[in-house]
Amino acid sequence: MTTTENLLQTLQTEIEQTSYGESPAELYEPIRYIMALGGKRFRPLLTLLAASLYTDDWKNALKPAIAVEVFHNFTLMHDDIMDKAPLRRGKPTVHEKWNSNTAILSGDVMLIRAYDFLIDIKKEDLRNVLLRFNQTAAEVCEGQQLDMNFETRWDVTEDEYLNMIRLKTSVLLGFALELGGIIGGADSEATKLLYEAGESMGIGFQLKDDLLDVYGDPEKFGKLVGGDIIANKKTFLLIEALTKAEGKTGQELNDWISAETFDKEEKVAAVRGIYDTLGIRALTEQKISDYFAKGIDCLERLSVDPERKKSLLQFVHQLVEREQ
Repeated sequence: MTTTENLLQTLQTEIEQTSYGESPAELYEPIRYIMALGGKRFRPLLTLLAASLYTDDWKNALKPAIAVEVFHNFTLMHDDIMDKAPLRRGKPTVHEKWNSNTAILSGDVMLIRAYDFLIDIKKEDLRNVLLRFNQTAAEVCEGQQLDMNFETRWDVTEDEYLNMIRLKTSVLLGFALELGGIIGGADSEATKLLYEAGESMGIGFQLKDDLLDVYGDPEKFGKLVGGDIIANKKTFLLIEALTKAEGKTGQELNDWISAETFDKEEKVAAVRGIYDTLGIRALTEQKISDYFAKGIDCLERLSVDPERKKSLLQFVHQLVEREQ
């Protein structure tokens, strides 16, 4: 049985050895830079894990898995421009290190290279994979637009938010698993289950991100805890709090949201206290548990030797329990 560590090591080596182009250097160096920043690499890893459910020749999924990671980092490069983000994984963002025009153009090339890494898929599967990839890519853009729309709205509902993160985050996880299944030779019923598993777990993953931003250990979380609170970002926690807060609690929450000058630590502590009063943490944890359980159920329903499922299921449980 192939271990997750083996897959990840092989994937990392392949990414390090991947060439995106050489000249002009100003176009390709930002791509090498953002790809070298690391990250969890769990999207391409899911592709390899899904392929290994059905075949021992999982290395056939390496290039397509890298396509998933390159596309993901392309979206991050462009998102950082839109968000005016100064840092990505603790290092200057591409538009800060170079400039916005370079980041836009380098990101465009990354999208093109993602297609290059998909080309070697078997001819009989290629059309379906490209159609699914294009659908996924469009949905990620739709999710990003909805996220930007929400910045100026205070009536965002739970369902609207869950749909936004499904599009912006989850569909790519679904595609990553589906892609691995297709390459491994899974039938259409199995690839549908893989997609549904990834989509559900992706929502759980983003909700866990929302939760960790408020309740995470700063030493483990890897970034400022409370950043979403400081920025009044519409997260699942804030949306639920706005729905449930009444009277004095509701007024206090609205006061912190509308305050233009404030002590950051004081605001984070105060809003976290409001969440505690309203039971928002437990509500969010239950929602996370529900989505991951749905995803795991889809994986359990796959007609695959249980031994082959072990690595994938163990990895999913790590995602559930992560603290960063």
